[in-house]
Parts: sequence; structure tokens; C-alpha cells
Amino acid sequence: MHRWRFLSILMTLGLVLAACGGGSSPTPSASASAASLPPFTATSYPTAGPADCKAPADSKHDAYTGEFKQIKAIDRYTVEFDLCGSDIAFLSKVAFSAFPINDTAYLEAHSKDKSIVQVPNGTGPYFLKEWVKGDHITLQANPDYWGPKAKNQTVILKWSTESAQRLVQLQSGPPDGADGIDNPGKGDLAAISADTNLKLYPREGLNTLYLGMNILDKPWDNEKVRQAIAMGIDRDRIVKNFFPPGSEVATHFVPCSIKFACGGDDWYTYDPVAAKKLLAEAGFPNGFTTKVQYRNVDRAYAPNVPILAQEIQSQLKNNLGITATIDEQESGTYIDNNTAGKLPGLFMLGWLIDYPDMTDWMDYHFGAGSGAKFGKPFADIAAAITTGATKTADADREAAYTLANNLIKQHVPMVPIAHAGSATAFRADVVGAHSSPLTNENFNVMQPGDRNTLVFVQGAEPLGLFCPDETDGESLRTCLQINDSLYGFEVAGTKPIPALATSCTSNPDFSVWTCTLRQGVKFHLGGVLDANDVVESYAVSWDADNPLHVGRSGAFDYFPGLFGGFLNPPIPKPS
Repeated sequence: MHRWRFLSILMTLGLVLAACGGGSSPTPSASASAASLPPFTATSYPTAGPADCKAPADSKHDAYTGEFKQIKAIDRYTVEFDLCGSDIAFLSKVAFSAFPINDTAYLEAHSKDKSIVQVPNGTGPYFLKEWVKGDHITLQANPDYWGPKAKNQTVILKWSTESAQRLVQLQSGPPDGADGIDNPGKGDLAAISADTNLKLYPREGLNTLYLGMNILDKPWDNEKVRQAIAMGIDRDRIVKNFFPPGSEVATHFVPCSIKFACGGDDWYTYDPVAAKKLLAEAGFPNGFTTKVQYRNVDRAYAPNVPILAQEIQSQLKNNLGITATIDEQESGTYIDNNTAGKLPGLFMLGWLIDYPDMTDWMDYHFGAGSGAKFGKPFADIAAAITTGATKTADADREAAYTLANNLIKQHVPMVPIAHAGSATAFRADVVGAHSSPLTNENFNVMQPGDRNTLVFVQGAEPLGLFCPDETDGESLRTCLQINDSLYGFEVAGTKPIPALATSCTSNPDFSVWTCTLRQGVKFHLGGVLDANDVVESYAVSWDADNPLHVGRSGAFDYFPGLFGGFLNPPIPKPS
């Protein structure tokens, strides 16, 4: 509790308005520039000493599977991460926008009532000016930003699930239309390319659309049924008919341009005869009834999701004799249901790369800390993934991921369908426009002609702006503009670069990482960055029993997915 206590007073008006579904956020506080800093007493987490890396389950908690042992502030500007094993992907993980650094006092004042979900207190190039629910978000350039000043003064984020509507807004241009859009549709690409007022910025297909199943639900608890689905879906037809140029049928869950991604056997080929035989062996010679579930959000990995759902429904009936109803769910509800393992039937979801390492894909979906997305993790897949994540020699990692790929093919918790090509498009006069392979475009480097405001239209509204507890790309793209993590990623690239840390260095086996912080960094609404803020920010995500482990949903799904598990993990609820 070492920050200025008038933060809650500054926030009162903005939080009341946000609770009503809109309104303005307070502007950055000049008080954060106070010449004398408060006294500093270094903290650590857990405070009683390092966590037991092999803690067994007890009456209140599941066994510990995480990689963190302890986080320590060494001094005001140095923080140390002690791990249970090696993590050579650490820099990429801490660069991810789901792990921003928050002000300690602000977390303490605004986490429990969830007001931080609507009004964040970041250090990024923009601060939140207003969020009018269902319509737009306005971001204002941060006058005290520690890095290069934004090339524009205001960013307005809008959203539309229809690619055609996004294109209309781009073609209209300012002041009533848009300067840039995300994910133009397959049918829009020619029009954009032919229009000299517009410019297309393609993305590499570093994503995966998949069809998931919950292995705890019948009939998906039968491996032969899951294998039949893998053989009975004509993925080539789906990609050819519904995906844009640059897309490809997935041979493995992870795109092959990621190192170690495509070891092991390729995915099943389309074989409806063999699929029906497996269904008969499983006791379903005449098929069964199920659901095809989705959220209607246009993502880089899934263009026009309702049409894709109809295609899968048709193939299930025609190829396998399976009757499926279509269930469209509200975006936030759908994401939360997936995290909790509450999607009975088949469900369409996908993955957009967060950083270029196998841990980003494999750990989150199939690792020991992956949770209930597919019901529960497979122990043999998780063990192989842990080996791949903690070994430092390429040969060892390659062998581990080859084994994991073959086990995923055997067990079929999901069917990888496509790695989709995608793009952004901007008005031709937007200098610095780009697409990010991570789908996290940096708006602060864009100068929209002679205008001070940049308008960007994406596929959906953010779910929340406390991004340790969010997984949707729309929230994470917005958080990137407002917050900073210890590292970030180069503009339009995947290389981790220093941000709030000037450097993070490891010991020889990558099991201890020491980060030196940038000095004098101000939070938008008061507070100056120090090492205790880093400790607290990570502790809130790491410890499931932490009283501040509260967000929009409380799932904090990325932390166990990428760092192996929560401290004090809850005992899974019976299915």
C-alpha cells in the first residue's frame, strides 16, 4: 500500500459513468510527477518463501503444476523471477499484452469491485477517454508516455461483425467512416486492391481454426467417435470454398512456420467410409444428434463463422449421418463457457499467435495448466508438452513436440481445420499503417493524413479492459494501446523488445530471470512504476487464492495456460 491514496477519489466520477454503460474516464493525473517518491520496501510473492514446485493436492487445492517459484523485488527497479525449471520463451511470454503491469494501489482499490475491468490505469501510449458500450471506445494520446509520442491524438475503436459493413466504412473514409479495418472479407479483397484510395496489408496465416470436443461429455468420451469426426470432415472443401487467399488446410495444430510445429504424422485425410466404420464400432451406426456451437465474431482464423457452421452441419449430416443443430452464443458467454468446459457438442474456436514459440500454442490448449477447454488435459500429451517447454536443446524439444503431435492426432480433442490468411486495410494516406502477425496493431505509429484522429473498425467489441482476465483479441488489441508489459513486440513483427523493463536476463539454464525496470514511468491515473508493481501484477494472476484475483470472469485463463498453472489451484469441479 505505497501509492497515493487520492486515486479512488479521482476515479469516482469515471467509475460511476462506466458502471452505467459509458461515460468518460478521468484524464491522467499530473500528481504522478511528484518529485519525491514514497519510501520503498521490497516485497516478494509468496511472502513466506518460495512455492513448493511439487506441491500435491490437498483438501482445498489441486496439485501445483506451475513454473513460478517466487517473484521478488530486489530493489526499487529490479525484479527477479525464480522458476521451477527452464523457460527459454520467457521474454516472449512477458511481452504478451495479457500480462501488463498495473499500479499496486490501483489494483488494491479497484479489483474487488471489478471497476478495473471498465477503467484501466495503464502506462501505454494512450489512456481511455470513454467507452460507450455497444458503440465505440475513444483513446487519447498519453502526454506523459515514456516512449515516442503517438503520431495521432485520438483513436476511436468501432466494431462490426459484417466484413461488408467494415468495408463500407473504410470506403466512406473520414470524417464519418473509418481510416482502417480488420479482416476484410474474401469477397472484399479485389475491391480494396483496385481502389487507389485504399491499401491492403496481408498477414501470414499464423492462426488455427479448430472444431473442438469435450472429452468428458458423451459421445465425445469415446476416442473412436472423435477420430471419426477427424476423418469425416472435408477440410479441403472448407478452405477452398470459404477462406481467403493465403489460407491452407492444417496438417498439424500449429502452423509449420513455427519451429518444431510439424514433427510427427500429418492429420487424417478425408475418409467418410473409414469414419462411418469407426462410428459403427463405437456403437453409433446411424449417427447421433449434437450441436455446432460458435460465437459470431469475425476473426482472422474464421471468416464468416455462421456460414462455416452451416457447412460443418451439412457435412456431418451428409458424410456421417450426424444431425446437428446450430447454436450461436454471445461472444463473452461463449468464451467463458469454453474456459469452464461448458460447451456440450462440437464447438468452433481458433487461436491467433501471441508469440512465435510452441509454448504459446501447445501449453495453452493441451498442457497441464490448460484447464477444461476440452474437458480435461490428457496426461500423456501434457507430459510431452512440459518436456518440450522446459528443455533447452533443439533436439530434445523437437522430439517432445513430435510425440505431442502424434498423441493429439491419436486422442483428437479437436480437429484442426485451417491456417487462414488475413489482412488489415487502411486509407492510402495513413502513414505507418500495417498489419501485425500477432493481430496487435500499434496505432501510436500511424499518422492518418492531415487528421489527428484515427478510426479503426474491428470484428467485435472488447469484453473487458483488465486483460490478465481476458483472452479475446479485441480486448487484447485495445489493452495493447493502454498498457505496457515488461517487454513488447516490435511493430509489425514478433521479436520481443524491452518496454517497461530495459532488460530481462537469465542465468545459464533459464530458470532465473532478472528484469531491470525503466525509471520514472507514470501510470495514467497516478503512481510511478516500481518493482513491487511487477510483483503484485503477477501475483494477482498467479495465485487463485489472492483476494485481488478478480476480473470480468475471474478465469485468468492465459496465466495457467502459458505458465503451467495457478498457485493454490482450485480443485476441478465434477463434470
